[in-house]
Amino acid sequence: MTQIPELPLRTADPAAVPVPRRRRPHRAWSVAAVTFLTIIGAAGFASLPGLLVDPLHSEFHWSRGTIGFAVSVNLALYGLTAPFAAALMDRFGIRRVVATALTVIAAGAGLTVFMTAAWQLVLYWGVLVGLGSGSMALAFAATVTGRWFTARRGLVTGILTAAGASGQLVFLPVLSWIVDRHDWRPAAVTVALAALAVVPLVWLLLRDHPADVGLAPYGAQEFVAKPPPQRGAARRAVRALVSAARTGPFWLLAGTFAICGATTNGLVKTHFVPAAHDHGMPMTAAASLLAVIGIFDIAGTVASGWFTDRFDTRRLLAVYYGLRGLSLMFLPLLLSDTVHPPMVFFIVFYGLDWVATVPPTIALCREHYGDDSAIVFGWVLAAHQVGAALIAFLGGLARDAFGTYNPVWYASGALCAVAALMALVIRQWRADTATVRPATA
Repeated sequence: MTQIPELPLRTADPAAVPVPRRRRPHRAWSVAAVTFLTIIGAAGFASLPGLLVDPLHSEFHWSRGTIGFAVSVNLALYGLTAPFAAALMDRFGIRRVVATALTVIAAGAGLTVFMTAAWQLVLYWGVLVGLGSGSMALAFAATVTGRWFTARRGLVTGILTAAGASGQLVFLPVLSWIVDRHDWRPAAVTVALAALAVVPLVWLLLRDHPADVGLAPYGAQEFVAKPPPQRGAARRAVRALVSAARTGPFWLLAGTFAICGATTNGLVKTHFVPAAHDHGMPMTAAASLLAVIGIFDIAGTVASGWFTDRFDTRRLLAVYYGLRGLSLMFLPLLLSDTVHPPMVFFIVFYGLDWVATVPPTIALCREHYGDDSAIVFGWVLAAHQVGAALIAFLGGLARDAFGTYNPVWYASGALCAVAALMALVIRQWRADTATVRPATA
């Protein structure tokens, strides 16, 4: 009988032992991160107008009303472009639209270096930067969250909204230092280069839809196929406006958001620095205070996104507008030639409220208008920017006429009280009837 030789025992091959695989973060978070960085990189154009008022007035002897008009054109086009940009993103994809918008912003900001007349300021900064920035508006954030997220939408919306404040935090101190030490032209070039620098990031890393990488949206239970390109972007944007305009919630949301824009971008971002300078505060100090607003804006907006996932969005809006109006009423008493503790308290308080209104407003649009919510929010954002444009222009006229910004601060505080009441009235319409109930007069 043949004896089989005994083979030596072999240790298990480490490569054959199954190793638990780490769960990689969902691709939606990397898309959100790219979106966040893109908005930060493009934030320079929103930080500069308030720093240009005094330098342009001194160099070209243009009135503050004239400069405010150019800023108002920028803000109005920023808003009016947004709903068409949302539709264009459905037609051509997020990546192409955003990359083109950043290039237009860079061109407009760069051309201002060569201007010699006020109409050129309106054309370059008002029209070109306005059109480009409108395509980088909050509709961008709404489109990304709507496509890539089912869960945590409020939180992600808050984070992406805070990106603008983060960019303000980065750019404002730098731009104010450049304007103070080296004139306004190098600051405009800095904005142009910052916008161009983000274009490769967008083109290489941003993706239009989860289906492009074979994933379901974050939090979704089932795979969602990528919808076909939507042709007729302009017609779709107008059609969404006509449909939404037949409902009461649209007009209330547009009205409250118009007041939001009037009391933030139009008033504080445009006129706070020259108003503080009127009281003897150095431009760099006033710009730094605006940057500090950006710090607390990040915390306030992210917190607002968290609250939006959990509480009644209408009551949140009423609280936000009420507190903002109260703070604006006290601001004329706080402006002086130095930064003192009550002013710091205002900056913190106002910063927490700066764009905290955005997550609940987007949530209400999504609740009432479904698949068209990003485009409808684009029209609501247009109202936001029209309100900002009016105050940017009227604020400059008021300063020329009265020699002070005080009437503008008080009027804006009263407007916020009206917005708080309007937010509460939205509760009269139910979500399941809002799309068919006509707007009341």
